[in-house]
Amino acid sequence: MPVWLIPMIYTVVSLVCATALPRIEYGLALPFDLGISASAALAVLSSIASGMMALTGIVFSIAFVMLQFSAVTYSPRFANRFARDPVLFHALGIFFATFTYSLAAAAWSDRGGSGQVPAVSALVAVALLFVSLMAFGLLMRRLGDLQITNTLRYIGDQGRAIIGQTLATSAQGSAGRGGSRAVEAPSPGAVTQILRHAGPPGYVQRYDIPALIGLAQGAGARIKVECAVGDMMMDGSVMLRVLGGAGTVPETALRKAVRLGSDRTFEQDPKYPIRLLVDIAIKALSPAINDPTTAVQALDQIEDLLRRLARHDLADGRLADAEGVLRVVFPTPDWDDYLALAFDEIRVFGATSVQVMRRLRSALRGLAELVGESDRAEGVQRYLEHVDAAIENSAFDERDRAAARQEDPQGLGLTR
Repeated sequence: MPVWLIPMIYTVVSLVCATALPRIEYGLALPFDLGISASAALAVLSSIASGMMALTGIVFSIAFVMLQFSAVTYSPRFANRFARDPVLFHALGIFFATFTYSLAAAAWSDRGGSGQVPAVSALVAVALLFVSLMAFGLLMRRLGDLQITNTLRYIGDQGRAIIGQTLATSAQGSAGRGGSRAVEAPSPGAVTQILRHAGPPGYVQRYDIPALIGLAQGAGARIKVECAVGDMMMDGSVMLRVLGGAGTVPETALRKAVRLGSDRTFEQDPKYPIRLLVDIAIKALSPAINDPTTAVQALDQIEDLLRRLARHDLADGRLADAEGVLRVVFPTPDWDDYLALAFDEIRVFGATSVQVMRRLRSALRGLAELVGESDRAEGVQRYLEHVDAAIENSAFDERDRAAARQEDPQGLGLTR
């Protein structure tokens, strides 16, 4: 459900309740008495309604500040976390509900000069006021997530979750949520169908793996997906090709199997959390901010994600049906792609920081120790030599070069 509907639902429900509950009270002549005059009850309800309008304005101001802060300080792509935060919209919904309910309840106080007060409705309005204050407190608490440590941990947690879901499943012999790895890959034949994107640009957010395998199996064909998760699809871009087969695969079903959206998401995309962490690191290394310690903290999370990737068999993008026949092929990043994404930009923009160079070398040494003698060791060693060459060709003097060549998980903590 779109998050913007949440306040609307709260408002509609509160209006229905504010219309029905006082009528029920008057109809049943409930023997409840608050012990206050109708004018006092009217003043209380009017104060609640007017106060909630001011509080709602404050909440909107906080929301805009949160979005601006996260976009400028961290990454524009990370601002979506707050722009779509359900807590924000539930708080707004509670504020709207309190305002509309209190206003409607006030209209029933001393109705027709009767001097009567709808006691239950008035108590509900006061209860909604306390709920609104609690929601406001929770919203203030959510501001604590803007601290850099909490932000980096959140992105790291998202990355760890998607690595565990996607790559661990692939390592067990299935890919995503269906299919198995093909042992043999006979030639599928010529291209029989090409699907191109039609419409506004959109990011590839996920593949529906079971649907793709089922479509390919039903047509006796192989589907070669040309777009990787995270790619931007332009009008006319080739999304996939169907190879071989006895018939035409329904185009509508193929389009549904590749979900597009206006933004990249963490789903099926282990590269995206690394991308966000790198964005935060290089922004911290910009001359306008000059905060290498934040870059070091981002590298802490990046190294942890790479360590988890190093322990998994990365998906090869070749999926078979239950009989072991290769049905779907799609592009996936390899180990060198992850290394380049994680370190290239930080190495370039952090070349003037001894702290960042020391932390980079520490991360690479740790990865080298973890991968041991596997085929990934060559990529780590090659990248370590690249970092050493960058230090050698930097503007550092000899003492700074010697310091930058030391590994230190803290950046500038202690000599190991």
